[in-house]
Amino acid sequence: MKEHCIFLDNPHQARRFHQEMLNLFLKYSANLGANGKVNIAIVGGGATGVELSAELHNAVKQLHSYGYKGLTNDALNVTLVEAGERILPALPPRISSAAHNELTKLGVRVLTQTMVTSADEGGLHTKEGEYIQADLMVWAAGIKAPDFMKEIGGLETNRINQLVVEPTLQTTRDPDIYAIGDCASCARPEGGFVPPRAQAAHQMATCAMNNILAQMNGKPLKAYQYKDHGSLVSLSNFSTVGSLMGNLTRGSMMIEGRIARFVYISLYRMHQIALHGYFKTGLMMLVGSINRVIRPRLKLH
Repeated sequence: MKEHCIFLDNPHQARRFHQEMLNLFLKYSANLGANGKVNIAIVGGGATGVELSAELHNAVKQLHSYGYKGLTNDALNVTLVEAGERILPALPPRISSAAHNELTKLGVRVLTQTMVTSADEGGLHTKEGEYIQADLMVWAAGIKAPDFMKEIGGLETNRINQLVVEPTLQTTRDPDIYAIGDCASCARPEGGFVPPRAQAAHQMATCAMNNILAQMNGKPLKAYQYKDHGSLVSLSNFSTVGSLMGNLTRGSMMIEGRIARFVYISLYRMHQIALHGYFKTGLMMLVGSINRVIRPRLKLH
């Protein structure tokens, strides 16, 4: 699988995918579609796979305006493969259904309950006996911590190199070491594990900070409790779907379209403000607005 699929685990692999994608589109444009369509297969129906499927169609749209002759969405054949019953399995079914419908409208072929068993130069083999032809194959099924995390300093890790932590976010073999975010495996009291999401990492950071201060002052530590405030999935410039949870909504409220897009961007700005402050974030927004006018919409190198 590693020989034929591109994994998106680090910047080097992302740059490799970017270059191979552009080479594929350039070859298609030069031959004016003599070889049929550009076939791209993505394994994994999580947020990464779903967002990438939509972004590929946006890339084709932009490349066409850059002079890639004959390159339109009709020339692109994207197949998204998910082993589970639905895409975005970590999110509510309503969001999965909305994202599925949006991808289908874009022309993405979405295959659920389909397990990939092997890959060769021409495509993917599935457990169901289907062969999915692909010029470019991307593996986006699940997250994995860097290999150097495995047994680092004698600490306990799981099969995807995450550090196993107690409810207090202390590592199991050294109470003086804390781990948060994607590199931490934290079990939940109701079963399962804390999902590898940005809001979880943000909550963990606050809990870890408070527990470190409490430990230094000889005070009792508090167990981390994950609180789901909702999720948003961006389908490039085409749409955004998600749900909000909290006291204002009294449960879960599904949002999509322009409202969801506005919330998506607002959360990003709030993150920037937390890191850089209001003044610097304002300058970054101003520079971003100028760059959108003077810079190309798509990076070709």
